[in-house]
Amino acid sequence: MREIIALARKDLKLLLRDKTGAFFVFFFPLIFAVFFGVIFSGGGGGTSAIPVALIDEDSTEASRAFAEILINSGELEILKTDRATAEDLVRRGKQTAFIVLPDCFGQRRENVFYGDAAIIEIGLDPSRKAEAAMLQGLLTGHYMKGFMTMFTDPTAARDQMQTGLDQIRELTGDDREQFVDLERFLVKLDTAFAELITAEKDSAAIDSMKTQSAETGWQPIKFAVSEVTLQRDGPKNSFEVSFPQALIWAMIGCAAAFGISLVVERTHGTLVRLRVMPIKLSQILAGKGLACFGAIVVVGTMLFVIFTIFFNVQAGSILFFIMALASSAICFVGIMMLLSVLGKTEASAGGIGWAALLIMAMLGGGMIPLFVMPSWIRGFSSISPVKWAVLALEGAVWRGFTLEMMLQHCGILVGIGVILFIIGARVFKSTAH
Repeated sequence: MREIIALARKDLKLLLRDKTGAFFVFFFPLIFAVFFGVIFSGGGGGTSAIPVALIDEDSTEASRAFAEILINSGELEILKTDRATAEDLVRRGKQTAFIVLPDCFGQRRENVFYGDAAIIEIGLDPSRKAEAAMLQGLLTGHYMKGFMTMFTDPTAARDQMQTGLDQIRELTGDDREQFVDLERFLVKLDTAFAELITAEKDSAAIDSMKTQSAETGWQPIKFAVSEVTLQRDGPKNSFEVSFPQALIWAMIGCAAAFGISLVVERTHGTLVRLRVMPIKLSQILAGKGLACFGAIVVVGTMLFVIFTIFFNVQAGSILFFIMALASSAICFVGIMMLLSVLGKTEASAGGIGWAALLIMAMLGGGMIPLFVMPSWIRGFSSISPVKWAVLALEGAVWRGFTLEMMLQHCGILVGIGVILFIIGARVFKSTAH
């Protein structure tokens, strides 16, 4: 038993001597937990705002007032713009959705008891169905808040309903017939509000209003939802949305594996034996980078073939997919090179590597949808290569990116990869013995 305790003490001492390894054993889990806690608590301020673009095509006093309600709600991060710009922002993944207040929105909102329901158009990224459902709920809630004042001001409510009744009674023939139920409902509602004027609160009258509303099928607001992609019907199935995430995790695995292998070769003396041979260190690093690049391309191609055959995933452009895969591979080769010099031992290199890669995945939306993150964290997502890789792959598969869009995203990925590889290679050369 004494020997077992001694061996255990020895291993603990070795772990504590490796400060980097000890950090990732004892302290990184705490940071990880705090990070998730901040995300799901909305940064201490409740649910994070959903970034949306707002287009007011009605431009009336009522539509502007409703836009102000949305802007001041704190639940939506509003960017006011035009329809073309909004569609482009959603297509690029920079906005979750866009909201359009079309012509006649204000008129229908003010004339709630007569005529057609107000319509709000929603254009959304088809990979963000959950946010779309949440968005409709928020819009309905804010739209209905305007009517709550009506129940606290019965006199104003009676004026509105009298206007509706007058318009209905001006109709004749079949046009009048289709509004018979609504007329009956408004008459009863007007009577209930008359009672509310003389009573502080009349819960029975309010219950009656709700019942009559349900019986007439009154619907003050409707949504016209469309998906925003250059391809008219967007992704054909959910696998076209999840395919880029599968590729990202393959790249992460390759970067981590090859990064650690460089550390193993250095600590086990393999690097020394290689340098004894007539081989330059730059050639060794280039060979390692080429192997990592080749592994990513091979795995990416295999996944593409599998998803194409079994899950009906089809690239919108094969050329664009090759560009996205190659540029993403270059980016992760650079990440691999940098990770290989951040730890002196296998344990520390593995801890640093996976920690950095997981954080990149989280910030880039590879693990947690960006919409649940606080807005101040979403602002950092652009520093994560994962975000640019996901967008480039989605652009090639189903977003329908133009050549200009693809060159922009691929250029960013290649730039990140080259810079990180140069930095990592220089540090490796200066520390290699």
